Amino acid sequence: MTTRLRGLMALGAALLGLAAPGGAAAQPAEAQFFPHLVYRTGPYAPNGIPFADGVADYITLINQRDGGVNGVPIAYEECDTGYNTDRGIECYERLKARGATGAAAFLPLSTGITYALIERSYNDRIPVFSSGYGRADASDGRVFPYTFNAPASYWTGIDAAVTYIAQQMGGPDKLRGRKIAYIYHDSAFGKEPLPMLEALRGLLGFEMRTFPIAPPGLDQKSAWMRIGRQYRPDYTILWGWGVQNSTAIRDAAAVGYPMDRMIGVWWAGSEQDVLPAGEASKGYKAIAFHAPGADYRVIRDIKAHVHAKGLGAGDPGQIGTVLYNRGVFNAAVLVEAIRTAQEKHGRKPLTGEQVAWGFDHLDLTADRLAALGLEGFMQPFRTTCADHEGMTPVRVQQWDGKRWVFVSDWIEPRRQLIRKMVEDSARKFATERKIKARTCS
Repeated sequence: MTTRLRGLMALGAALLGLAAPGGAAAQPAEAQFFPHLVYRTGPYAPNGIPFADGVADYITLINQRDGGVNGVPIAYEECDTGYNTDRGIECYERLKARGATGAAAFLPLSTGITYALIERSYNDRIPVFSSGYGRADASDGRVFPYTFNAPASYWTGIDAAVTYIAQQMGGPDKLRGRKIAYIYHDSAFGKEPLPMLEALRGLLGFEMRTFPIAPPGLDQKSAWMRIGRQYRPDYTILWGWGVQNSTAIRDAAAVGYPMDRMIGVWWAGSEQDVLPAGEASKGYKAIAFHAPGADYRVIRDIKAHVHAKGLGAGDPGQIGTVLYNRGVFNAAVLVEAIRTAQEKHGRKPLTGEQVAWGFDHLDLTADRLAALGLEGFMQPFRTTCADHEGMTPVRVQQWDGKRWVFVSDWIEPRRQLIRKMVEDSARKFATERKIKARTCS
């Protein structure tokens, strides 16, 4: 298995004790260790690479520009899972105790790996940050104290997609009797939104059919024949990942399905999804919880302090793309969780349990985002002991043939409905696993 060590060279190899990528090195006592599960290889590598680069570049920025988090540098190591759950578990077990205080947190970038790590991380007291993926009911921090899915879960995402469709139809009452097709990656990732979609169908009265696609998703022609020629839905929601998305766009166009009536999850709304489909993708939409593009101070700082010094993790042409920016988003939230935890536990390398406290008390206000160079890049959000999601509003973006453009205002979630479903599902999970929920005051 490939393990890549990405140290922040400007602080000096002697300070951090870091080897070149691919090497092994002892972690110094003064560094905060962060292992990142990536996939630079395998069928989903085109999506995994820019995300991993965004994470790496932001951490390099923090070390280069700031000297670490309040003076504590981050020693950063990648372990390539190839999007394979067994390899993800292997990476976790090998790296969880690395460094003076063990792993600060894990970013799995896989719903399957997240599922597999929830109980392991609970026992090891290490936070898993599954931002915008994994179990939706992990939003309930009383039952899932070490799993965080901020700023929005799959249930919040599917709710936003249906709300947007209703807006396009003329309002929630106009959705009754309308047809929605749900075409999805036939895995835990694609199945996770189904309970919320069923709840919304009962609430709003639309008709729905589901179309599971076996991963990786290259064989979709028959599904799109049934969608485009037989079912003829008013809107189609695409819940895909990797090559499934560009294949869906091409196959939908081939049967004449209107592209502006397709809306994807945020994992189906990147340049990697639309560029391979060429002109067929123009007009395609996707929900998003952060902005695309490079016109943000944080991105300008990365260019100046990281790539201009030859310390970039990968292709600078990916800077500002959706998945690169999502990597930046993830790393920024992780760093702020560490910074928050330092307020209680001191400016030193922290244990995973201490970093989890930081996630429990994270408050990314508008002023704090502006200070980080993230103004306009993302919405403010707050997580607590009981709420590990924050349930931020999301927007809809549309591909105009060259770039992603926002075409909606911020869409507020049905907070009461979503939270009730989260608590009911979390309670069931706790009962099945004989977990005693913690009390959050």
